[in-house]
Amino acid sequence: MVAIIGGAVAGSEAAAACAARGAIPVVFEQGARPYGKIEDGLPRWHQKLRDKEYLKINENLGSDAVIFVPKTEIGAALPWDELYRELGFSAVVLANGAWRDRRLPVEGADAYEGRGLVYQNEFVYWFNHYEDEGYDGPVFEIPDDTIVVGGGLASIDVVKIVNLELYARALRARGIDVDIVEMEIKGIPRTLEAVGLSAEELGVKGCTLYYRRRKEDMPLASADNPTPEQLAKLQNARVKIMDRVIRKYFVKFEELSRPIETIVEGDRLTGIRFQKTEVVDGRVRGVEGSEFDVGASMVISSIGSIPRPIEGIPTKGELYHYDSWDTGEVHGLPGVFGLGNVLTGKGNIRDSRTNAIEIIEKVVAAYLGVGDEAVETPGRGSAEATEVAEQAAAGKAMSVDAMKALSERIERRHEEIGYDSFSTWIDAHA
Repeated sequence: MVAIIGGAVAGSEAAAACAARGAIPVVFEQGARPYGKIEDGLPRWHQKLRDKEYLKINENLGSDAVIFVPKTEIGAALPWDELYRELGFSAVVLANGAWRDRRLPVEGADAYEGRGLVYQNEFVYWFNHYEDEGYDGPVFEIPDDTIVVGGGLASIDVVKIVNLELYARALRARGIDVDIVEMEIKGIPRTLEAVGLSAEELGVKGCTLYYRRRKEDMPLASADNPTPEQLAKLQNARVKIMDRVIRKYFVKFEELSRPIETIVEGDRLTGIRFQKTEVVDGRVRGVEGSEFDVGASMVISSIGSIPRPIEGIPTKGELYHYDSWDTGEVHGLPGVFGLGNVLTGKGNIRDSRTNAIEIIEKVVAAYLGVGDEAVETPGRGSAEATEVAEQAAAGKAMSVDAMKALSERIERRHEEIGYDSFSTWIDAHA
């Protein structure tokens, strides 16, 4: 039996792959719903993509071969030591994603979180849910001088949210009701044109995104080990993507600018001091004497997400400590593997799914003795995968008594939370 922590894209793919190979996956999901950042990290205009991913996750987790245990956060509802050392699982898969915001790299900035400084994950969660009946989460009133520090795909979503909200608010002040999802599809210029107004007439300043590298360096399109020709095409594609964002959503963009100090008045963050940068041999370095101050009533940090720490899982810096980034083996914990966003650090669905399938196919299945012989894949950890495959004997089968004890533990948890079956639970938590 395999414990899988997290039931979203990577976790559900891992569960389906384990089940297909004769292992019994038990998926522990911290939330009531298993959709993770598909639900709470993608802005609500991604409805078609969200619905598609929901169906895929439901298909994977709704199988009779998968045991689903929602509302069970590892480290809280179920301690790590109990999961890893007492319940007798043959392997544990970490697919719990990256839910903790990477800190804004400015000394002392975190003292102003909630007082001028906002982090991306909480902000997007608010945007997705503030219209929900009974919503009692964080509330944000977006000032018209908001700035965003970032540069990746998530930061593009954040600046779009800011400007869509600002323009929707300005239009409603004139008695014109707009749907933000429709505005995102049309773009702000077309929305204003349809009601006979201009940006100048509304007087919205709009959001500015500050990025420490160049527009062509933004991780908006990527490829593994690109040739010089491919890299040139990628850089051109990145520039085009960002230029479309600027045109369609009136976003301002300042490249080659990194935050270095806070600007504070009283007990609030009121801006950021930036330094201009240059990229030399792929590295970013500051330009002395190029500092400049930017006032802002709200600073949103959107520089990436990292896994939440779980007591008992070793860390190295901000991340879990892996012996191999290719196989996801966790240092000092035999039989524990990371996959998906918790391993790759990439927040996109395709990479998460691909990595989940690869790790399950080549490592975890082999470790359990239910996989095929490791496939040689140059540059993707074939040596490490083979080494783990040779440890297959260590994936001990559970004894009858151990399986009975685990079954009873799961039944108790299901009773505690009122869980009956996957389909009825999802219907009740729609």
